[in-house]
Amino acid sequence: MTQEAIVGIVQDAVMAVILASAPPLALGLIIGIAVSVFQAVTSIQEQTMAFIPKILAVMLSLVFFGYFMLTVLQEYIIELYMNIPFFISEIR
Repeated sequence: MTQEAIVGIVQDAVMAVILASAPPLALGLIIGIAVSVFQAVTSIQEQTMAFIPKILAVMLSLVFFGYFMLTVLQEYIIELYMNIPFFISEIR
């Protein structure tokens, strides 16, 4: 197998992971910033106030974006399995 093929596989894997993890991470980031701004404005420094909304936002994003995330990972795995004969022929 050539270095270009290996780099291509790794690039596709990294892109699939980024696409699959982006919705929960982005929503957690947005909620975290909003809660931090609210805490700064109201001078409330309660730790659970910052933690619980982020957890709920990530759980809700998994419910709403779970199908998209699974589809991205499934497409990558199917593409990887379909190219197995190509990878084997490059080894010889």
